[in-house]
Amino acid sequence: MPKMKTKSGAKKRMQVKKSGKVKFGHAMGRHLFTHGKTPDGKRKNRGTGHLKDMDAKKVIKELFPYGAN
Repeated sequence: MPKMKTKSGAKKRMQVKKSGKVKFGHAMGRHLFTHGKTPDGKRKNRGTGHLKDMDAKKVIKELFPYGAN
């Protein structure tokens, strides 16, 4: 059997850590937060986050066939 490929869109957006957690960048954080966003929304969209365990399991199983990058 040939090797299974990691989904290229997933590897650009997420990273599987050794602990099994999936790190991701928050959505809606483009265009310098110039308009239409509250200060609270700007704060929440800053930086990165980790998926919940249940979601991380699904992502790893379906998008990362060999686990961590």
